[in-house]
Amino acid sequence: MITLENVTKIFESPSGAITAVDHVSFEVPEGEICILLGPSGCGKTTTMKMVNRLIEKTGGKIFVDGKDIDDYDPVTLRRTMGYVIQQIGLFPNMTVEENIMVVPRLVGTPDAKARKRAAELLGMVALDPGIFLKRFPRELSGGQQQRVGVARALAADPPVLIMDEPFGAIDPINRETIQDEFLKMQANLKKTIMFVSHDIDEAVKMGDRIAIFREGRLEQYDRPDTVLAHPTNSFVREFVGGDRTLKRLRLVRVGDAMHPGAPYVFPEDRIGDAVARMHEYGHRSIVVLNREDMTPTGLIRLAEVEEARGSCGEHAMRLPGRVHVDADLRRAVSEMFTQDTTWLACVDSDGRFKGHITQRAITHLLGETYRHPNEGVVPDTRRQRGEAVLEPETGPIPGAPA
Repeated sequence: MITLENVTKIFESPSGAITAVDHVSFEVPEGEICILLGPSGCGKTTTMKMVNRLIEKTGGKIFVDGKDIDDYDPVTLRRTMGYVIQQIGLFPNMTVEENIMVVPRLVGTPDAKARKRAAELLGMVALDPGIFLKRFPRELSGGQQQRVGVARALAADPPVLIMDEPFGAIDPINRETIQDEFLKMQANLKKTIMFVSHDIDEAVKMGDRIAIFREGRLEQYDRPDTVLAHPTNSFVREFVGGDRTLKRLRLVRVGDAMHPGAPYVFPEDRIGDAVARMHEYGHRSIVVLNREDMTPTGLIRLAEVEEARGSCGEHAMRLPGRVHVDADLRRAVSEMFTQDTTWLACVDSDGRFKGHITQRAITHLLGETYRHPNEGVVPDTRRQRGEAVLEPETGPIPGAPA
């Protein structure tokens, strides 16, 4: 969708020519988010601004949807792209509705249709149209203004978005919320996005691909997991940080690392059945489920019931923790540490038991990329096909399902 071929930008100054971007080439596929990263002055913002011709390139070619941007009038080109900046740039004398309607009006969209679009977009960025449409920017918090800025960039339904550190000035709590809302929106809209950031954690969370710059040159361009697991050189390795393995926990969903075939029992089952199932699976514990809604209600440990009698419900203990299948592994590991356990029950949005996840499974899955450099840990198709990413472990884990 966006292709750069040997793009160069040289600025003339009294002290001589300065090469800000030096023969950069990469491609952003349609519907993906590309994050441009690097230290200050590395050329990432200049590269982004050359795509919508806010800065004219010195050499090379840039194509958007297969068309050379040199064939566009610059103003026309910019109207085909949404643009979000850190300073937001809302017009203070206009209401939220009028701000969002600016570009649709410029391209001739009827007012009634533009107003309807403004209301729809506010809802998409989690702002109630009934409350916010008629407000002025001064009546909004910084986070709310940033959401309106995103809505305005989407108003004319552009296929491409250019974003210059759009969430950098927002406090950490609101930044996480806005990032999450934006990703939900992107999952439906599938815009092609070039996004400048200075935050490696933001890039890992939001990017389909990451481009890391240094002194105008592109040092590495790849999927986030590959950048973290296999940095191309010492500069990239230092830039992404010594905790790069921990950063990778953001990239994998619990459902991709859990064991979906985990055994379970119901409260009314005999305790002997639970013991037999634990021996059958080689587990030292088993989850107890409510039969009516299949939600986990407790845990039975093998060491404590080997000679016991009665029902499973009589011997069930408190479940040490649970995690949603769509949570990332960082959330799962944090919950394990909080609960002082090596495993968690995995549940869906209705609280139904779907399997369990273990520290061993997480370690094994992350290690796959180190063992196989050409493969990332994030499954592209296996989860959609319903296949298990890992085979169930055979060895027991003390105090937890194997």
